[in-house]
Amino acid sequence: MARRSEHSLEELKAMVLDAAEKIVIEEGFSALKVRKIALEIGYTVGSIYMVFANMADLIMHINARTLDAIAEQLEHVHERSPEQSIETLAMTYLSYASQNVNRWRKTFEYRLLEDDEIPDWYQEKVDNVFTQVEARFAELAPELSEYHRKRAARALWCGVHGICVLYLTGKQDKAGIKDIEEMIVLLVRNFIRGWAVSSDK
Repeated sequence: MARRSEHSLEELKAMVLDAAEKIVIEEGFSALKVRKIALEIGYTVGSIYMVFANMADLIMHINARTLDAIAEQLEHVHERSPEQSIETLAMTYLSYASQNVNRWRKTFEYRLLEDDEIPDWYQEKVDNVFTQVEARFAELAPELSEYHRKRAARALWCGVHGICVLYLTGKQDKAGIKDIEEMIVLLVRNFIRGWAVSSDK
């Protein structure tokens, strides 16, 4: 029997997201089903589609929460030098990914359909993850354009993310990675050193 709505649409939306996140965290992304969410919150499947257009829309909002959580963790990094800050940001990212594997993996593994476009609000959340890294590159080379700083920050983060993927999917041995933290520090330091040299030219 359908349950009569006792919540506003915004409250219902938050309930759906909370339940969906819980399922992903505890059981993995493959366990995420609309009927399971509906059962968890005591509403009908139709109620969920009152606040989300489809499953893709729901997944995007779940992933947006993960991006917000990552950005929040990175905002707490405060080191004296930009070089040390970038290292700590990379370690903070690794720490978050290690402690939230299911959420983290599916945020980056999920693919939109070919004809779908990333909404501006979601792209803003993606950009927020890079804000702290880009700010440190701005300190390293304030004379460079915003474009060059962003390109450097995102190139480095692709490398950090790649190491995290190898580590958290159990493929680090195949890649010859024995000490994940040492590998990330090596990448960050050498990238910054090489970037500084190329920036001076």
